[in-house]
Amino acid sequence: MAAYLIADTLLTDPDAYEAYKAQARPLAEKWGGEYVARGGALAVKEDDLWTPSRLVIVRFPSFEQANAFYDSPDYAAILPIAEGSAKRTVVIVDGL
Repeated sequence: MAAYLIADTLLTDPDAYEAYKAQARPLAEKWGGEYVARGGALAVKEDDLWTPSRLVIVRFPSFEQANAFYDSPDYAAILPIAEGSAKRTVVIVDGL
């Protein structure tokens, strides 16, 4: 069953974040991830709980693979770039 990594990102240093993006995509793909949305147009219809800024959605073959990607040493090595150039909320959710 597929799983989705969903990240809401508010860029604080867009130039530095480009270095993160360039490295994150190949790592996600290494773990079977496929980007299905990456910061495109956003129409917020309801925002009682949260107002998203910039959404990224990556589909993985399974919940386990999505978590393995996020918890991998390779991803841990580039995570400080994201943390230093953006405020983010990241969740992984099982698909149907």
